[in-house]
Amino acid sequence: MRTADTYSNAEFINDCLDVFAKHPGNIAVVPGIGSVVMYEEPLVGFASADDEIFRTFKKKEVVGKNHFLPSEWLPEAKTVISFFLPFTDAVRESNESDPAEPSAEWLYARIEGQQFIGQFMKDIAAMLEEKGIMTCVPALDERFEVKIEPGLEGLKPTFHADSRWSERHAAYACGLGTFGLSRGLISEKGMAGRYASIIVSAELEPTVRPYTGVYDYCIRCGACIRKCPVNAISLKHGKNNLTCHKHVEKMKAKYSPRYGCGKCQVGVPCEHTNPLRRASK
Repeated sequence: MRTADTYSNAEFINDCLDVFAKHPGNIAVVPGIGSVVMYEEPLVGFASADDEIFRTFKKKEVVGKNHFLPSEWLPEAKTVISFFLPFTDAVRESNESDPAEPSAEWLYARIEGQQFIGQFMKDIAAMLEEKGIMTCVPALDERFEVKIEPGLEGLKPTFHADSRWSERHAAYACGLGTFGLSRGLISEKGMAGRYASIIVSAELEPTVRPYTGVYDYCIRCGACIRKCPVNAISLKHGKNNLTCHKHVEKMKAKYSPRYGCGKCQVGVPCEHTNPLRRASK
C-alpha cells in the first residue's frame, strides 16, 4: 500500500479518477427525461498549504477576514487539492433551450450534483485516510460558514459573501483557472461545472500556475452580459451579486427544493474551454 511518504501527484489523480468512475451518484434520474450523467471526469490541481496566496484571500476585496488558512482547517496541512468537475454536454446544452428558465437537467446537476460531489469528496478523504494521510474537506466541515455583508458597486446595491473557504479561490491557487466577468472561474475545460477541494497532510508537488492575473483567461467578449436574464453583469462592474442572488432566490421559490440559473455559463466562449487558448489558434 502506498503511504503519505511515497504518494505522487500522478498516483493521487489516478486513484481519484478511479473513485469518480466507479461512483454511482453521478447519474440523476430527471422526471420526464430519464437518467442524466451530470459531470465529466474532474481536473485536479495542487497548491502548497503554505503558499502566501492563501493569506491574500483574507483581504476584504478578495474573500474576507473570515477566510481560513489551510492550517486553520487542518494544523498538519501540507497541500491543498482542488477539483473542477465540468458539466456534461447533456447538462450544458439543455440549459441553452430557454433564455430565462433553467433546464431540469441543470437544476438536478446543481443540487443532486452537489450532493454527489459531497459524497465523492468523503470517499476521497476516506481513501487518503486509509493511507495514513490526514484530511479536511472545508465545505463539509461544521466550521464552514458564509457571512453576507451589504455594499455598493457603482450606484447599485450588492453584497459581499465573506466565506470561511472559497472553492473558486482555492482552484485559482491550485492552478486550475482564472476568473471571468461573471465571477465564475474559467478552467481549461471552461466554467460550466462545480469546484471542490480537500486539504491534506501529504506533501504533493504544487501545480505551476500558468497565469499571473486574476482575469487572464477572460477575453471580455461580453457574451455572459448578453446571456444574463436579469442584466446583473457589466463590463464596467462585473457581476452585481445582489441582482444575481435575487434572481436565484426567485428560481428557488419556483423550483424548490432545487434552484439555479447558469445562463452566463452556457452559450459563451468560456462554457467548455479556455477561450484564450481558442482565440490564439
